[in-house]
Amino acid sequence: MNNKTKSSFLSKPAVQSTLAALLCIIIGLLVGYIALLIINPKGATEAIITILKNYFTYPSPKAAMKYLGNTLVKAAPLLMCALSIQFCYQAGLFNIGAAGQYVAGAGAALYCALALHLPWIVCLIAAFVAGGVFGIIVGLLKSYLNVNEVISGIMLNWIGLYSVNMLLSGVKETASPYTVQLASTNPSALLPSLGMEKLFSNNKYVTIAIPLAIIIAIVLKVVLSKTVFGYEIRATGIAKDAARYSGMKEKKNVIITLFIGGALAGLGAAFLFLSGYEQWSVTQSSVPSMGFNGIAATFLGGLDPIGTIFASYFIQHITSGGSYLDKNIYPSQISDFISAIIIYLCGFVLFFKLHLNSYLRAKEERNKQKPSVKANKEEGGNN
Repeated sequence: MNNKTKSSFLSKPAVQSTLAALLCIIIGLLVGYIALLIINPKGATEAIITILKNYFTYPSPKAAMKYLGNTLVKAAPLLMCALSIQFCYQAGLFNIGAAGQYVAGAGAALYCALALHLPWIVCLIAAFVAGGVFGIIVGLLKSYLNVNEVISGIMLNWIGLYSVNMLLSGVKETASPYTVQLASTNPSALLPSLGMEKLFSNNKYVTIAIPLAIIIAIVLKVVLSKTVFGYEIRATGIAKDAARYSGMKEKKNVIITLFIGGALAGLGAAFLFLSGYEQWSVTQSSVPSMGFNGIAATFLGGLDPIGTIFASYFIQHITSGGSYLDKNIYPSQISDFISAIIIYLCGFVLFFKLHLNSYLRAKEERNKQKPSVKANKEEGGNN
């Protein structure tokens, strides 16, 4: 590969995003390893390897496949939250309210399933609408009252949490704060697996949520890059005033974008809770981390729906890997610490790209000057 081909290859946005993501991951893991060394240097190397191995810590391939299924079950809602944040970011909006929209979706899906005994498709639609309504509220406040979406989103996160706690208190188990099990109360609300559980050692939690999340990511990629609506969303994000002067309805676009973003996060919650993998605790006092982890996944994925698929899996992979650490020595939250470092480093992705492009331009200029310098020398020699 010559210098020109190598330069053109490195100048591609997809290549730069991939290199930046890999750099963030490597530095994040290195900082995590240093933290493990500080806590207990004797087992730090084994601990970081355990985090990376995750389900591969099981010697049996059958067990490894089963727990790979568990990782994918939790990666699907994480992907949906990441897509929610990523889609809104295209319109210049930071949807930190994805956590509250996720909560709203969980509440709607579980109430329809456990209290109303509705089938899974209706529960999915309810979660989609509930998350979208939370997004619309943020969009209306942003468009007509100029309320920053970060402030209104954070407030709605807590409103959503305590509202859902009250809503689901009527369908909780008698002896525990958790909602009743979906499989025994309303099996028709469980997402179908279409035989996919057999691929993961009969893991009953593996459902259509996994391929659906991937399909939605691909659809969003097509919408954003190939449609007029996607162009308007991106134009609104790049220059809202210019979009308005060109005839685009920027307020309408903001509201629609936040509705779709909220609906995606709400749908993500339904993907998790309608699989039967988890039960909701009506006494929890903190917003689920899934919505916030989506921030790491979407920026690590280079703000691209396809890249977000792989980033979501990686974030969930190391998060699940942290649960296999020796809790008497290391906190399982070390995985969250690594994710937080990666989020922080993602803020320097633009700096990395600018520095790389500056280097490539300077190198290209030097290559252009070489033939002229050589020709001048030859001309001087002839004289």
